[in-house]
Amino acid sequence: MKMIRMFPLVLAFAFPISVIAQWQWIDQDGRKVYSDRAPPPDVPPKNILKQPAGSSRVSAIPGPEVPASTAPAPRPVGKDPVLEARKKQADEEESAKRKSVTDKVAQDRAQNCERARSTMTVLKSGVRMKVPNASGDLEPITDASRATEIDRLQAIVHSDCS
Repeated sequence: MKMIRMFPLVLAFAFPISVIAQWQWIDQDGRKVYSDRAPPPDVPPKNILKQPAGSSRVSAIPGPEVPASTAPAPRPVGKDPVLEARKKQADEEESAKRKSVTDKVAQDRAQNCERARSTMTVLKSGVRMKVPNASGDLEPITDASRATEIDRLQAIVHSDCS
């Protein structure tokens, strides 16, 4: 009795698993493919090694067939108003960013110009000045360092005040 019960189980394991895959073909890379679906349309018929009995080749992904009359019409070529609005908004934001950066640079240059002019006026007046040295002690400015500083400030005035 045990033998009769085990017969269907033995029979199930006796069939190879390749029976499940009903289609066999060779893909573009030369590999053998096993599937329960038909190969893609780009596989030539000569590369199909095995197919289910009584079936003809159909597309790899079955789907509802759509008659040509009910197929969606192609989108008209032209401008997409939503896309155009987004592009315009992005352009305006980019322009505003550029303008704010330009305004900030112009404001900084005006401040640098004003500071350089006022410092140069003080240096040219000949007033005795003391500047901190490397250790932090104040020492009087020499005539050579005064001339060097005036030249540096004139370069700043020339670049930022024009």
